[in-house]
Amino acid sequence: MRAVLQKVLQASVTVGDRVVGDIGQGVCVLVGISHEDTKDDMEYMAKKILSMRVFDDENGAMWKKSVKDLDLQVLCVSQFTLYGKTTKGSKPDFHEAMKSSESKRFFDDFVARLGQLYDPSKIQTGEFGAMMKVSLVNDGPVTLELDSRKFSYDKPNQQQVTAAAKTVAKEQRRQGFSQKTNGPSANSVDADET
Repeated sequence: MRAVLQKVLQASVTVGDRVVGDIGQGVCVLVGISHEDTKDDMEYMAKKILSMRVFDDENGAMWKKSVKDLDLQVLCVSQFTLYGKTTKGSKPDFHEAMKSSESKRFFDDFVARLGQLYDPSKIQTGEFGAMMKVSLVNDGPVTLELDSRKFSYDKPNQQQVTAAAKTVAKEQRRQGFSQKTNGPSANSVDADET
């Protein structure tokens, strides 16, 4: 799961001319769900959102209190575009995002889990799958990116290691080095031999 968490003075979501979610001070969270996400990702993200210390304490010291500590509100908006890839061409690729029917259930379960860990009356949402207008007043501004799979960037898995090794080997072959000897290949010509 990916999320963009913003500390806000107020935030709302409108669909057409209806306000479907509206909060005062708290956090507005855009939530993206990957086709690989599990309940572990859901649990991690719910706890992370509620525990992020983005608010000042009573003495004005920054980064001391969470939304839960201060009994503030949370607005969650589903945002599959957080899984958009933009590396090729100009059209985003959303194949990493979970399919719509599955992600609606997952998002609903995620919102319910936030309520279980905190207070359901403090959790608001947009309307899943609708064209929404999100309005907010970002306080700070404070905006954080959260990722339940962040660890995979720090510690590559076996698939990533294998892909990196293949890329290195391909580059070595392109430059005229053999994998076995790590030296010039039989096809390369030494300048002294000509």
